[in-house]
Amino acid sequence: MAEIPEPNPVPGVLPHVSKPGVVVPHRPGNRQRAAALLLVLSLKALSSTVRFRIHDHSGFFDTPPVGQAIYACWHNRLALCLDAYFDYAGPRVNTRGLAAMVSASRDGAFLSAVLEGFRVQPVRGSSSRRGRQALLEMTRWAERGYDLAITPDGPRGPCYKVQPGIISLAQITGLPIIPFSYRLNWKIRIRSWDRFQIPIPFARCDVEARPPLRVPREADDSERERLRLQLEETMMSITED
Repeated sequence: MAEIPEPNPVPGVLPHVSKPGVVVPHRPGNRQRAAALLLVLSLKALSSTVRFRIHDHSGFFDTPPVGQAIYACWHNRLALCLDAYFDYAGPRVNTRGLAAMVSASRDGAFLSAVLEGFRVQPVRGSSSRRGRQALLEMTRWAERGYDLAITPDGPRGPCYKVQPGIISLAQITGLPIIPFSYRLNWKIRIRSWDRFQIPIPFARCDVEARPPLRVPREADDSERERLRLQLEETMMSITED
């Protein structure tokens, strides 16, 4: 496979690492992997009781099989977003799998083990740590034929605030961004920065997707900011707490 050229820096989007060399992300330990396996099994058991209703207003899946995309879902809705992807999008796409960006921190190491339990390829990094390297790795997974997934307000927030990284990724890869969110009628909210939502067994989950957003390769700073705000507005329009 041909080497992907390093993209030009985008001010305020994905900075260089603070020190020379490659930043190595934390790896999940044995205890984290064991805990991740228990969580994966628990989530799968819980999701089997959830009543999903899909409201697809994207138009993207009208004529399957469809191609690759970047899927954007809020950080506090991670609990069921993978089920929504594999149950609905998975059978309709012609891709090799899904790669998702995860923080390079110790907490991210645990989440990466959870993603592997769902057969998702974790890519370690964020806008604050290892961001530029993660952007390049996500681009390579796109070149291999994978869909990409990002929580645009993660991993530190603010909640419901789209960060510029997803716009930069869409510009470099040329892939459309599919905004989606879901609403739970029964849930528990954790006291975290994102008010993480945990579904209660037998809850109803209404998933809604909106039309793709595309970022032109030649987009300048002002155009990227306009599209970032457009994505944020679209995602908020389908977000109900």
